[in-house]
Order: sequence, then C-alpha cells, then structure tokens
Amino acid sequence: MGRERLRLALLAVTQLIVALDYNIVYVALPDIGDALDFSPRSVQWVVSAYAVGLGGLLLFGGRAVDRLGPRRMFMTGLALYGVASLAGGLAPGPGALVAARAVQGAGGALLTPATLTLIYRGFAEGPARNRALGVWGMAGSAGLAAGSLLGGVLTNYLGWEWVFFVNVPLALGCVLAGPRLLPTDPARTSGGFDALGAALATAGAALLVFGLASGPEAGWVSVRGAGALAVGVVLLLLLLTVEARARDPLIPLRLARGRNLATTMIVIAAFQGTLGGGFYILTTYLQPVRGYSSLRAGLTFLPLTLACMVAAIRITPALLNRWGIRATLSVSTIGTGVGIAVMVAGTSTEGGFWTLLPGSVVWGLFGGVAFVTLFASAGSGVAPHEQGVASGLASTAKEVGGALGLAVFVAIVTGSPDLLHGLHVAGWTAAAVTVAGGLISLALKPSRPAPDAPRTPVLEGAGA
Repeated sequence: MGRERLRLALLAVTQLIVALDYNIVYVALPDIGDALDFSPRSVQWVVSAYAVGLGGLLLFGGRAVDRLGPRRMFMTGLALYGVASLAGGLAPGPGALVAARAVQGAGGALLTPATLTLIYRGFAEGPARNRALGVWGMAGSAGLAAGSLLGGVLTNYLGWEWVFFVNVPLALGCVLAGPRLLPTDPARTSGGFDALGAALATAGAALLVFGLASGPEAGWVSVRGAGALAVGVVLLLLLLTVEARARDPLIPLRLARGRNLATTMIVIAAFQGTLGGGFYILTTYLQPVRGYSSLRAGLTFLPLTLACMVAAIRITPALLNRWGIRATLSVSTIGTGVGIAVMVAGTSTEGGFWTLLPGSVVWGLFGGVAFVTLFASAGSGVAPHEQGVASGLASTAKEVGGALGLAVFVAIVTGSPDLLHGLHVAGWTAAAVTVAGGLISLALKPSRPAPDAPRTPVLEGAGA
C-alpha cells in the first residue's frame, strides 16, 4: 500500500474514532445515568458537554490549522482526545465525566478541521476529492456501526467505563503513525492570530451551545438557559463587528457570507440536529419504552449504520461525479427526512427491530450520501490557505445544530405526558426539518461535475 493510501487510511481512522465515540455513548447513556446518578434530563450532558467543548473551539481550531499547520493540530487534538477518554472511563461522578467530555470536545475541535484540511489540500476538487471524502465518510459510518454494537457489548459485559477506554489504544496508535505518514506542515503564514476574535468566537459559541443544552434541564427562562443564550448571541454579534474591522480576522466575513458556504452551514445544522435527535428518539424508544438491553439496542442500530457505510463509499462519489453537489445534496437530504418518517412509523407499542428496519435502511442510505456531500460542499471553491476556517465554520454550524436539535427533541419528549406520543411528535418534527434542509440546499450554486484531474500538489512530495 502506497504512502498516499496509508495517509488516507490514517485520516479515515481518526474519523472512525470520533464517530465511534458519538454512537457508543448514546447506547450507554441509560447505564451511565444509573451508575453516576444523573437525572433523566441531566444525563444529556454526557453528550452535550462534548458539544460545548467542540462547538466552542471549532472556529479557533479551524484558524489554528490554517496558521499553525494541520499536522501539528492533528497530533495535538488526538492527544487531548486520548487523555480525556481515559479520564472519562475513570470518572467517579457526574462532574468529572462531564469535564472529561468537554476536554474530548476540545480535542475534536482541533482534530476535525485538521483532518478535513488534510483531505481538502491533498486531493483536487472533483472526483479525486469525492473518492477521498467517500472513504472518510465510510469510516465515520463504520464508527457508528461499531459504536452501536460495541457499545452494547462493552456496556453489557464490561461496564459503561469501557465505552471510553476503547478510544485510548486507537488514539495512541494514530499518534504514533501520524509523524510517519502525514506531510510536514508548510511554513507558518504571516500575520497575527486575532486573539480578540478567537476569545469572542470561543466564548460566544460555547455559551450558545451551553444555553441550548441547559434549557431542557434548568428551564428556558433560567440563567443557564436564556441567560447563556442571550450572552452568547451578544458575543457573536460583537464578533462580527470586530471581524469586520480586523486586519487579519479569525473569520474572513467574505467567506462566511459566501452563498455556498452559508447555505451549507444552514443545511448541515438542520441535518445534524435531526441526526442527534433521531438517535435520541431511537435509543429512548428501544430501551425505556421497549425495555431492550444495551446489547439488543446496539444491534438494532446496525442496519442504519451499515447502510450509511455502503452509501458513503459506493454511492456518494458516483452521484457527486454525475449530478454535482447541489442535486446530490438536495435529493439525499430529502430522502433522509423520508427515512426518518418511515422509521417513526415503525415505533409502535409492539414494534422492534423488524418494524424499524425499512426506515433504518432508507435513513442510512440517504443520510450516508448527505453527510459526505455536506462536507464536499463546505470545501468547494475555497482556497487551500482557508480550508481550515471553512471546515471550522461548517463544523461549528453542525455542532450548534446538533445541540439545538437535541435540546428541542429532549424538551418535546420529556414534556409529553405519554412517552411514546412525545417520541412520535419529536420524530415527525425531525423528518419535517430534514426535508426543509433538502429544499434549502437548492440555494447552492449549480456545479458541473468535473472530469477526473491530477491530484493537487500541495502535499505532494512533502516528507513526514
């Protein structure tokens, strides 16, 4: 296997780690809540604390990748992720686990834009990049599939702690392989780092996600809910003013205002909000409603995630090459909404694996295409030296959307006097929002599929 393929494999494995952690935690939530005395509403902080750390630092992480180099940030992010995973498994109580999850999020805020930048810079826009993103997306889907099954197995036989411990050897292996496979970083770009912009972006985004996550537990009119949201919005508005006047801004506003990236950010926020909400709905239906064990619940997730894997590697590159980004994203996102609706229709009082199977397969196939296409859209037409901040903007929208979606769906479900009825209302809402995202994606500029082209030389010939 050539160095280029090994490099792509390494980047794909890091995406697998992040995705594995995402789904493996969902399956283990009921056991974590019981073991560490979380309340039914506060247990969402096992997920939301990660979103706060990740969403709050993604803009900073994206610019750090552009300024300091993707390999350096890749290694730093992996190290943080591995150490925080070890701390999470050893956590003696809710506070320690939530803190460890926030540090994991900080590691992800460096790792995610670094990984995407290495793909964007290493593969020319068009078929070559589409294939690379397909491999990256397949690895993410594999992580979801492994998480759904492995989370059930580990929780059932070894305890919830092992859903965190499993990340440690994976992160360590990637840290050891990174210096050998990744190209050296280019010379640092000139200019300042915009410390004020970084502080405002981090505080504003973190408070926004924190307020969204706090609302269901503390109340939407509380200081933690509405107060954090209000301060976060004010700081982000102040950020726009500062960035408009900065000589070397953290976020080039012309990039954020661009039609394609702005549209992608809206659609990815809707998509991630309904993805996280859908996983919450499915987990709640299978375990509290149907009484499934964590292992059986994990097995029920498999068709969804295996369909995502097939779609990412086998279907997405072909569709992008033939249809272009706009048509592929619109059709796949609308199809994802249809899949969620079919799945919700299968959540009856006597339902289970077989009633959920049709919706899971439809959701997985269309969702796998949509996820890869969203990140192909985020990097489309962006200059190499701004790929980090572009991926940071798209990823921030993804995390804010995920936090908003989870908060809304938790509020709908827990606010209903009948749990199953609340799950149905939340599920139909998720389906409608996803379809709306598919319609919004039609605002993207039409793109002609490009012929296969030689790979861009940005990383070519760089030594490890």
